[in-house]
Amino acid sequence: MKAVITRVAEAQVLIANKIYAEIGPGILALIAVVRGDNKGSADRLLKRIIGYRVFPDAENRMQHSLASQGGELLLVPQFTLAAKTNKGLKADFSPAAPPSEAKMLFDYLLAQARARCKQPKNGSGLTNVAGGKFGAMMDVRSVNAGPVTFILETE
Repeated sequence: MKAVITRVAEAQVLIANKIYAEIGPGILALIAVVRGDNKGSADRLLKRIIGYRVFPDAENRMQHSLASQGGELLLVPQFTLAAKTNKGLKADFSPAAPPSEAKMLFDYLLAQARARCKQPKNGSGLTNVAGGKFGAMMDVRSVNAGPVTFILETE
């Protein structure tokens, strides 16, 4: 699995010009599922998203994560991240998982994140989890904080 994570002051997903999901300060994560991914891949990716140090400490060094400081998480499915782009001028989407597998794993990732949010004693730091809609045409709006953006992969 792949994710592009961005530290945000706020983020929204709109579908048909209506707010479908939104968060305040936290992380916006665009998620791609590639062939061969499984629930273990999703679990590892979620652990990295929650634990990745993207928030500043008192000396403005990125030493804090969602797990350590808390915040909100918006997961948005984006299959185009799975594309091969190293040759030519057109993306090759063959690395992307089939839609039924990708939807199942995205839904699993979202459910696992929401479960961690509901159990504050587990150290996830999540205060709210929202998600985009798999397969929908979405407008994603964000106010990037920093900007701070990273690409995370499980393999």
